[in-house]
Amino acid sequence: MRRSLFGIIFLLVIAGLIWFRASWVATYKNFPPQAGRTWLALGDSLTAGYGAGASEDYPSVLGELLGVEIKNLGVNGQTSGEGLERIHDALALEPGVALLCLGGNDGLRQLPPHEMFANLAAIIDRLHDAGAFVVLIGIRSANLVDKNEKRFRQLAKQKQVLYVPNILRGVLGEPDLMDDMVHPNARGYRVIAERLARELRPCVKKLVPALAK
Repeated sequence: MRRSLFGIIFLLVIAGLIWFRASWVATYKNFPPQAGRTWLALGDSLTAGYGAGASEDYPSVLGELLGVEIKNLGVNGQTSGEGLERIHDALALEPGVALLCLGGNDGLRQLPPHEMFANLAAIIDRLHDAGAFVVLIGIRSANLVDKNEKRFRQLAKQKQVLYVPNILRGVLGEPDLMDDMVHPNARGYRVIAERLARELRPCVKKLVPALAK
């Protein structure tokens, strides 16, 4: 009797999690994308793949894992403000899915956090207006306690985007995964790509039309 009751409870919990995940996914803006089919990644050196070789950056590895081509628009040293100034380059590619990972250089240059999040919000708005589905990737602040996390979550909720916290979680501080104090090596970027792939797989059939057929 206990075993049967446990089985019923287990099934109800699983069903609840599936329902919650489905309802959560349905709240994203432009899901599925309302525009082009191009996947692209916007960011700084963490997106460009500094510290690793060609095709070892996380967008390239993520593309392999999901079976899509992801155009890497990462620029070493780029701030959120510079990313906003260059948003026309991304929009020219008619994005359907955009991975957005900016903010690390804002922190390194000690730029005002409210300006950083205003820039990120403006970038998301431009991408949404173009019909793209946006994945916001968080950057940890350089403090003992992460001062960015709450604001990233608030921004993601406000703009209805998929949010993946702290891109370097599980990588930063691991010597085998880092090229220097800030940038991962090829193994580290693969860890990041695998984490992103786990987050995107529940959505991928609606994000990639060819897989939905």
